[in-house]
Amino acid sequence: MRWDVFAWAAFALLLIAAEVLAPGAFMLWLGFAAAAVFLLTWLVPGIPVLAQVAGFVVLGFASIQIYRTWFRRRERPSDQPALNKRTAALVGQVVPLERAIVDGRGRVQIADAYWDVAGPELPAGSHVRIVGADAMTLRVEPA
Repeated sequence: MRWDVFAWAAFALLLIAAEVLAPGAFMLWLGFAAAAVFLLTWLVPGIPVLAQVAGFVVLGFASIQIYRTWFRRRERPSDQPALNKRTAALVGQVVPLERAIVDGRGRVQIADAYWDVAGPELPAGSHVRIVGADAMTLRVEPA
């Protein structure tokens, strides 16, 4: 019985199953590399285990590079690039200051959320335009 052939087949299936459970395209390509080593060990008996592992490493790196350079570049850009990027979605909006900007810090209310803002000194009620964000602090300028 050739345990190495079955081990590579099981390893390839395990990696592909891991990709199904936690998608991200990384394990899939390693699974393809393990499947290639499985086919190689099945078709060419007598390959030393060290050569099999080295082949898997080389094929793994090659398959991931192929994915990164070929397939990732061909992905369509999102029609909603600010989706799940709340601060990026707020850029450009004009809102009134809920709390005056003093010493460069203030606060605005957008919908039901309060946001800290950074910008020039302005009194409460002034309208400001959101021009960017640093983490969870919005950068504003007078509107």
